[in-house]
Amino acid sequence: MSAVANPATVAECLRVGTGFSQGDRNWITEQFATLDARLASFHSDATELEVSVKDREARGQKVTLECWIAGRQKIVTTSAEEDLHTALNDVRDDLRRRLNDAKTRQEPRHNKHLRDVSQPQAEADPSEEPEALPPADPSRADAETA
Repeated sequence: MSAVANPATVAECLRVGTGFSQGDRNWITEQFATLDARLASFHSDATELEVSVKDREARGQKVTLECWIAGRQKIVTTSAEEDLHTALNDVRDDLRRRLNDAKTRQEPRHNKHLRDVSQPQAEADPSEEPEALPPADPSRADAETA
């Protein structure tokens, strides 16, 4: 893997959206600091994160974390946890899992072997009669036919 000249970090890429103030940004950045290791393989100028909350501190609050990385599909994680701290941890952990899954899908599989694909049988000409096979001797059965 090649090193990224300007790796993405939560501090550089995070925007706070609806339901949060700029004052909340610092403690959210601290909560999401564990994402830095996962984001480091992406360029900071091609990575964006946005966290928002709907109905903050209400019974039905919903925290959303969106991640845009150039050349990849947008990843959206949500949590309906009632505790804001728990909801933020939930979306953070889900984003980390999804980033890991996306990276795994794009990496080459070095141990993948091509499987033998059976060739379709040629259609028999109805005018030709099939050759009769001698009866099978059960004592000569090998592992492939058993």
